[in-house]
Amino acid sequence: MATQIQLPIPSYFDAQKVGEVWRVPYQERASDAEAWAKQHNLRPAAKDKTRICLMAIDVQNTFCIPGFELFVGGRSGKGAVEDNLRLSTFIYRNLGILTEIAPTMDTHTAMQIFHPIFWVNDAGEHPIPAATLITADDVKKGIWKVNPAMSYSLGHGNYMALQNHALHYVQTLGDEGKYPLTVWPFHSMLGGIGHALVSAVEEALFFHCIARNSQTSFEIKGGNPLTENYSVLKPEVLAGADGRPIAQKNTRFIQKLLEFDAVIIAGQAKSHCVAWTIDDLLTEILAKNPQLAKKVYLLEDCTSPVVVPGVVDFTEQANAAFDRFAAAGMHIVKSTEAIDTWTDLKVES
Repeated sequence: MATQIQLPIPSYFDAQKVGEVWRVPYQERASDAEAWAKQHNLRPAAKDKTRICLMAIDVQNTFCIPGFELFVGGRSGKGAVEDNLRLSTFIYRNLGILTEIAPTMDTHTAMQIFHPIFWVNDAGEHPIPAATLITADDVKKGIWKVNPAMSYSLGHGNYMALQNHALHYVQTLGDEGKYPLTVWPFHSMLGGIGHALVSAVEEALFFHCIARNSQTSFEIKGGNPLTENYSVLKPEVLAGADGRPIAQKNTRFIQKLLEFDAVIIAGQAKSHCVAWTIDDLLTEILAKNPQLAKKVYLLEDCTSPVVVPGVVDFTEQANAAFDRFAAAGMHIVKSTEAIDTWTDLKVES
């Protein structure tokens, strides 16, 4: 057993640029990473005796850069930027013991059930994004209905089938005790700048990949137009109105995560995609072996809740979720703490 030695931060890292978008100089960073590995005697990740996975949830421009579509400011107004400064630092400090990094990527197109274009009222108006929640009663009363123009691309021309699905969908959310359907601004658009990882974090992940010879394990989620997908492990609704499956659990990734000695979780937003992913992971753990919860570590200072001043504030819900996760055996930790001081985790050299 060896005491963990945290590494220094590479000289190129600029904390002032974490909240900005820029191009990562890949070839230069690859050369830097190979030299860094030699300088600090970093072994390939394949030789790690204690296998640790960092899951970075939706650390994308759309959520993390001020002025982008769904910037997660938290109550401080600077949440995601400050979180990513700490997350980048955490990755560099612990480069030698993070076996694999798995960033999840929220991935959308325009015509999806949670985007404004999907819905209209009798006046033909779309709901106001981030300020509209749609319930089963709203759909039953016709306050909001599926935009008929959606039937060509999403319903094979069958408008009534699409309308039936919409009602079934919001009813299912209510029956399962989930948040009502939130109409979000167009965000994480596939092919757009908002979809990309935050530049500073992308650079840290690329550096880790080269220095440790460990492929960054990207997990894509959110492409199904007929369901939300806050969690990377499971869509919000799995079946359509006819009972047939429209989506499925990410069983492969669940199994992969549980094979690690430790899983560290950070990202955005604490109240939504982070909480939903952890909740689904906990469900799988409880069904398999509740003791496995002890291998999960939540970086509480690298995640923030959704807060839209004067509109919504999910801080209390996010904190309540983390309290529940801790009660189940997961660990709430800080990125500034040495990993080998965390309870139930000993890093073997």
